Amino acid sequence: MTDKLEGYTKFSEVEENKLELNWIKKISKLLVGKKIVKIQYMTKRVAEEQGWYRRPIQIRLEDGTWLTPSQDDEGNDGGSLYTNIEKLPIIPVI
Repeated sequence: MTDKLEGYTKFSEVEENKLELNWIKKISKLLVGKKIVKIQYMTKRVAEEQGWYRRPIQIRLEDGTWLTPSQDDEGNDGGSLYTNIEKLPIIPVI
């Protein structure tokens, strides 16, 4: 069976596109235009409280929002952050 049937997109693809657009809209409202005011690694204490072995970079925005990379959606451990910066292609966990 093919993914497309003569002009019709699979239902799951349509729903996935709607989900993606919905998340982009929500995230954009909260993050676009915000200024980064602080960068730090998560403290050992906070990482231990989270049950994490790795300490990720944390990014603080002007409104007090913190962005913290996680290994996965379940928050199983701190995560690295990939960039398109030639001299810094990845911000590692420590």
